[in-house]
Amino acid sequence: MRFTDDLKSRVAKAQKKIVLPETDSRRVLKAAERVLAEGFAKIVLVGNEEQILKDAEKFQIRLDGAEIVDPSTYARLDELCRYFAKKREKKGMTVEKAREIMTNNYTMFACGLVVLGDADGVVSGAATTSADVIRAGLQVVGPKPGNKTVSSAFILITNTPQYGDNGILVLGDCGVIPDPTSEQLADIAVMCVDRARRTVQITDPKVAMLSYSTKGSGSGGSVDIVREAVEILKSRHVDFDFDGEIQADAAIVPAVGEHKAPGSKVAGHANVLVFPTLDAANIGYKLVQRFANATALGPLVQGLAKPVLDLSRGCSTEDIADVVAVCCSDAIAVDKETATNA
Repeated sequence: MRFTDDLKSRVAKAQKKIVLPETDSRRVLKAAERVLAEGFAKIVLVGNEEQILKDAEKFQIRLDGAEIVDPSTYARLDELCRYFAKKREKKGMTVEKAREIMTNNYTMFACGLVVLGDADGVVSGAATTSADVIRAGLQVVGPKPGNKTVSSAFILITNTPQYGDNGILVLGDCGVIPDPTSEQLADIAVMCVDRARRTVQITDPKVAMLSYSTKGSGSGGSVDIVREAVEILKSRHVDFDFDGEIQADAAIVPAVGEHKAPGSKVAGHANVLVFPTLDAANIGYKLVQRFANATALGPLVQGLAKPVLDLSRGCSTEDIADVVAVCCSDAIAVDKETATNA
């Protein structure tokens, strides 16, 4: 697939270190093998080394070059537990409780490795719920300084080049906020544009703020929230085209867009779709993924201080390896932001 091949070649030089904590999953071990064979990232596996190597041998998986970290013997475990206890002290966290969590919850521990600088990003979710992955990211890593909204995006790669950016669309929020406020919808739009530019390299993002109404054709509370989000984006003077409220067909089909929203810079040409609710977003991407045989990478969590990316539990080995490449791209972006702000 050209997009992911290009992405892997772009990130390979940096050799970012990505943690895969779900080492009891055969798909994850196979993905580790694939990443190591393709050579675009370094891989850290979490768990008992003897057990991981035994499983790898059983499934005929080569893990040469992978680093394996056992939480119970991790040299900086005390430091990590003190950090986590301090971060969560208002919630009653103690060093003892932190130790129990970090040695048993591998996704939490993986996030700890990133916080301490022993890795650059985490990819989890093949066998862990999105809620647990996002909780680990929020509790251990925390939001990006100054950022109020943590959301997620999917990169949807279709075989229909007439839609989106040569068949690729960025969708949000498909995994985090059930009923976004107008302010959160505006934040999601901005973060999805960042994702579109950085990861997909879409040079001209066009954001459709989706609804069951186009330009006043319908009314209701959810329509009002989308309209308010559009006004908020206008007040922020963002550097991308956006429009709403707009229906999905008017957003991506030129003839329909021209008819329903004449004169719009976005209608019929949208490549970033912001859904009004998590229900709509999650159902929407899964229908497209299955009916159109599209590749859906995500949910890619956005808004955290360091990259912690989620996976759909229905993901393939190839999907996991591709999300590792996205995680590398995010880690490179974090490095650039840190250097700029230094």
